[in-house]
Amino acid sequence: MADKDPKGFRLGIYVFEEAEIVDFTAPFGVFSVARRWEPSLDVFLIAESMRPVVAQAGFTVLPNYCFADDPAMDAFLIPGGAGTRQEMYNRHLHQFIRALPETTILAALCTGPWVYAQMGLLDGLAATARKEGDPQELSARGMVPIDRLARLAPRTVISRDRVVDAGRIVTAAGISSGMELGFHLLERAGFEPEFSREVARVMEYLDAYEVRRGGRGAAG
Repeated sequence: MADKDPKGFRLGIYVFEEAEIVDFTAPFGVFSVARRWEPSLDVFLIAESMRPVVAQAGFTVLPNYCFADDPAMDAFLIPGGAGTRQEMYNRHLHQFIRALPETTILAALCTGPWVYAQMGLLDGLAATARKEGDPQELSARGMVPIDRLARLAPRTVISRDRVVDAGRIVTAAGISSGMELGFHLLERAGFEPEFSREVARVMEYLDAYEVRRGGRGAAG
């Protein structure tokens, strides 16, 4: 899959209030370990402003950049979490996304794809979201995230794969699928699957990587 030079690939991960912790730390961790072989890889956190961001359970992070910095990146990733219910309507986030170059990969996982759905970016494409509901989502008044994605984006082909590559937009399912999304983005960067396997080996994730690599879809 090495159709381009992977050196210097930059992944920006959006962080916001009540973001799901594993959603953004898992792909960040994949890229962090991959840097041991290719130091030119870069991964960073970006927020709306340069203030501490309190994710779920009080986990607080400091962003590396804010929207105004307009950092160069090859992929922009939106995690899920309770905060996506507000981020769906964040016009500053929408403006930032629409201003990104067409060559920038737009990735999201868990409930993060709701943002792209609200913006109309998933129309005519395949996409996925978290398939398992938490207690609130399984209640009579709740809705499982993948079902809400279908309601938000009726013109989207809903997939139950763990990672769905629709070209510019790549979506992933539940919280732990951030690992597979991280590995998939390495391959989109131009690395051969063998590179990802070596990263997975060092992370002691190789068995899961081999099994779950089959749970990917391509569309668009």
